[in-house]
Amino acid sequence: MAKTKPASGNTGRQSAILGRQLKQRFKEGEVLIGGILAEYARPSLVKLYAQAGFDFLYIEYEHGFFDLPTLVDTVLCARDNGLPAIAKTPQLERGEVAKLLESGIVGIQLPRTETRAEIETLLSFLKFPPQGTRAVAPGYGNSSYQRIPDWKAWMVEQDQETTVVVHIETRRGYENAEEIISTPGVDMVYIGPGDFSIEMGHPGDYDHPEVAGPMHEILETCQRYGIPFGTTASGADTAGRWIAEGAQFFEAADEFELIYESASRLVQEYHKTFQ
Repeated sequence: MAKTKPASGNTGRQSAILGRQLKQRFKEGEVLIGGILAEYARPSLVKLYAQAGFDFLYIEYEHGFFDLPTLVDTVLCARDNGLPAIAKTPQLERGEVAKLLESGIVGIQLPRTETRAEIETLLSFLKFPPQGTRAVAPGYGNSSYQRIPDWKAWMVEQDQETTVVVHIETRRGYENAEEIISTPGVDMVYIGPGDFSIEMGHPGDYDHPEVAGPMHEILETCQRYGIPFGTTASGADTAGRWIAEGAQFFEAADEFELIYESASRLVQEYHKTFQ
């Protein structure tokens, strides 16, 4: 049975191993739940997510509107509160990826992943020579603003920290799933059910057999290669079924959804007293 446990706070040196801790928790069979930031990047919101028990922070940086300095502060707060941050890169471009990494984000999620070549390019941006071509920039959020006396050791640690998250959401990605998932260096595979449901002809119906069926095929491929599989479930019951099948992480809900559901519930509860 999959194990779960709430995230615990880390500060100082511990914030420099969040990516490795994330990967280790998957190896130990845990199921992790990520809280999404879609627009409101604030350290206070990160603290609430940490108190709620989310295991990682997922930043919707493809579609969301973020002020970069505030986003950097938010990521630093996540690190200080033991939440590894994963973010979508808006495009497969060196500068975009570098800024996310230097802010302290450990996981880069590539939207619309469709080929092994794309993953190999992303890996090149994430890893230092000789594995890749990442330019060195210690002393930013990537080291929690700590001084780095030994660059060589730090570069090795960073290569272990950085996490490649495949994001399959197109028919072409589905057709090339095994080629993508088997790429050396892939750490996580996420299926975006929104766009995937559109590609499969059933917009918004995450649980339709022609959507869920191919997703299960991708899950099975992940299991063959020992790569953690995740998605966004249509609800807790569906998430439970995914977990039973072997899913290990969820990008669960964003602040829009959480605020709306909580506010709606509160208003409905007050209205009941009026009757």
